Amino acid sequence: MLHRRHLLAAGLAAGIGLAPRPGRAEPGVLRIGYQKNGILAVAREQAAIEARLKPQGASVRWVEFSFGPPLLEALNLGAIDFGQTGDAPPIFAQAAGANLVYAAAQPKGGSGAAILLPKGSEIRTLAELKGKRVAFAKGSSSHNLIVAALETAGLTYRDITPVLLAPADGAAAFAGGTIDAWTVWDPYFAIAEQGEGVRVLAQAADITPTNNFFLANRTFAQAQPALLDGALGALGEVALWCEANRGSVAASLSRITGVPLTATRRTVDRIRYVIAPMDAAVTAEQQRIADRFHALGVIPRPVRVADIVRRPAPRPANPSNG
Repeated sequence: MLHRRHLLAAGLAAGIGLAPRPGRAEPGVLRIGYQKNGILAVAREQAAIEARLKPQGASVRWVEFSFGPPLLEALNLGAIDFGQTGDAPPIFAQAAGANLVYAAAQPKGGSGAAILLPKGSEIRTLAELKGKRVAFAKGSSSHNLIVAALETAGLTYRDITPVLLAPADGAAAFAGGTIDAWTVWDPYFAIAEQGEGVRVLAQAADITPTNNFFLANRTFAQAQPALLDGALGALGEVALWCEANRGSVAASLSRITGVPLTATRRTVDRIRYVIAPMDAAVTAEQQRIADRFHALGVIPRPVRVADIVRRPAPRPANPSNG
């Protein structure tokens, strides 16, 4: 069964960040939206960004969110300056005209997501999801995963009955037997897969490249590029440390979230810790997802991902010696 106490202990079921309020920039403060997993959670515990920004006279304020869409709403409203999400939330936000930019990517870094089946399910293939009630969080990376998975089985989004639930509500529905399948990411995935009789129908790694992204409020990125670059530089160092110290990362995240160490280890093993620029390949993959959602009518208008990719100012040329 799903141990709801683990979700509560982790702060993952609290609905944090679901109603962000418009905010004003705080001079000398970088406001970071984060979820209790991944690179940002480790960076927070290590105070790595704080150390990097201290010489600039800047501090950091952390704001916790339960998943990507509300975090990006806060970014758009200016309630935070910087944060990380999966692949789908920025597309929905851009389609809604959000005031944000892609600052960096974590390419193929979020493969810890899956389509799960409850105990007693007779479903054996993706094709058998036809007509079934499938839960996922609207506008999240799990939304993209289920659509991509259906395509591989020759089905469309219209062939299932979508049940749009935030992760904690999805966990309750899955445990209660009111849905036929649940599409979700770690650490919810890692917790759920330990349940009696729970089966993994398909993992993201077998369906579609899964990228994560670091995004910034556009106004902030233009006004405070040094703070943003400093934060990204610190995160690059944290990512290198995480790759080399997975056992320590798992112990740290288990302590932070309250999720059992065994589940956290699975989560950590499925993450690729890397911070990289928004290169052409990553941008093109994100564009394919945007086009997929528009073709389905899930987003109201086409978007061009490249339009909101941050372009750091070029460095001055070396002065001439002659």
